[in-house]
Amino acid sequence: MPSYEILRLIWWALLGILLIGVAVMDGFDLGTAILLPFVGKTDVERRVVINTVGPVWEGNQVWLILGGGAIFAAWPPLYAVAFSGFYLAMFLVLCALILRPAGFKYRSKLTDPTWREVWDWALFVGGLVPALIFGVAFGNVLQGVPFRFDETMRMTYEGNLFGLLNPFALLCGLVSVAMLTMHGGAYLSLKAEEAVASRAAYFAARAAMVLIALFAIGGVWVAFIDGYVVQGVVAHDGPSNPLLKHVATSAGAWLANYGQQPLTLAAPVLGFGGAVLTIVLLRSPKSFAFAIVASALSVAGVIATAGLSIFPFLLPSSLDPSAGLIVWDASSSRLTLFIMLIATLVFLPIVLVYTAWVYRVLRGRVTAAYVAANPTGVY
Repeated sequence: MPSYEILRLIWWALLGILLIGVAVMDGFDLGTAILLPFVGKTDVERRVVINTVGPVWEGNQVWLILGGGAIFAAWPPLYAVAFSGFYLAMFLVLCALILRPAGFKYRSKLTDPTWREVWDWALFVGGLVPALIFGVAFGNVLQGVPFRFDETMRMTYEGNLFGLLNPFALLCGLVSVAMLTMHGGAYLSLKAEEAVASRAAYFAARAAMVLIALFAIGGVWVAFIDGYVVQGVVAHDGPSNPLLKHVATSAGAWLANYGQQPLTLAAPVLGFGGAVLTIVLLRSPKSFAFAIVASALSVAGVIATAGLSIFPFLLPSSLDPSAGLIVWDASSSRLTLFIMLIATLVFLPIVLVYTAWVYRVLRGRVTAAYVAANPTGVY
């Protein structure tokens, strides 16, 4: 069995991979929904947009469940604090996500234009709200979340929903919206027929430009917010008790990670470079297939930037900095992590192979002619 330290690092990396998987796989579904009212000029074109994700969105959402499950099993204190403190925000996300299956199923049940337009905007909300809230959550993590533990490890959260909507967190929310809009537009440029694809490419390129600007502003802003630094030496194979360490705050501490580990600079470079490459590749229909890859790399770079910036923290505490959760004191037991790792090594490749096979079967563009020829067989 690997050492406790190695297992904790592996599960920290796997958590990051799963979060990137959520953003890449479910992200283009959300981005497609955000663009739906704008790239589809007619009812048929909007049905084309919906049917590009119709067969795959449920499978993509499994990545969200996997991410939540991994947090629950590998990092129980993180699950307890995040899912309790962000309860109302997550409730909003769930309400928005519920609009997706309802919109897909009910939109085409009636031919009334008003009925269909209402569901189109419901799908838009179902894409925009989760994208925004997920980014807001990352913004609050970077600033620290107002929670503490007492001596019996009972958690107290002293924040509220409106406190989460602070200026820096909203900036991160806008970064998330721009990022997923870019990703959804790149996907549509590859999967939709020419007219819709051209509009989607236009919006995706503009979203990429906004992403680059907001990501840069966020990087500068981070230099002026308080980061968190663990004082002294913490045993990497010690007990999962966050009260056994001391943490101090320091302005710009998050950026110090990049000075200590220069290789971590690859993450923001990938975030910026992937967005720039997406813009370039979207100029020609011949390179749309590569644009979605560049967009996915940009998404991965943006998320990795946030995760690497706060390492070894998982969830800092602004209320009691020493109660913040770090990789070395917030995990499950060594045996639990090992058993989960074995299960992951067995089943994750199966999931990836099956997913690749599904997308191969569903390759090709969705056209208006196909939608018109299948009035009851598609959304």
